Amino acid sequence: MKRALKIDEDSFGKDHPKVAIDLNNLAQLLQGTNRLVEAELLMKRALKINEDSLGKYHPDVASDLNNLALLLKAANRLDEAEPLMKRALKINEDSFGKDHLKVVRDLNNLAQLLLSTNRMSEAEPLIRRALKIDENSFGKIIPM
Repeated sequence: MKRALKIDEDSFGKDHPKVAIDLNNLAQLLQGTNRLVEAELLMKRALKINEDSLGKYHPDVASDLNNLALLLKAANRLDEAEPLMKRALKINEDSFGKDHLKVVRDLNNLAQLLLSTNRMSEAEPLIRRALKIDENSFGKIIPM
């Protein structure tokens, strides 16, 4: 992954969206090996690249925000993660519509964070909304 990152930096420049993808991939690997500080730095760099090159409201920025928010949640930095999740949700609602499956992912991420902070009354409507979108997309589950 580091080699791919170096190749893309040399080929496209250090601030190219392709480099942001490489940074996120490497950051995911680092997060998976519990190297959260290193992963966070790479995720923040990828976020900045995409905000600067694609705009602050691009769906790729929403993905970067989600990645960073989930890392912060894993590090128990919930107060920092929540606004990032809310921002990602808003971007994806505006980009894809309020009933898109990417919105379901964002609703579930935010709901799980709220559950982590014992805010059940705030999490429940998000989970119900995500379920409704899924049921409308895939059909209702019929109990056996």
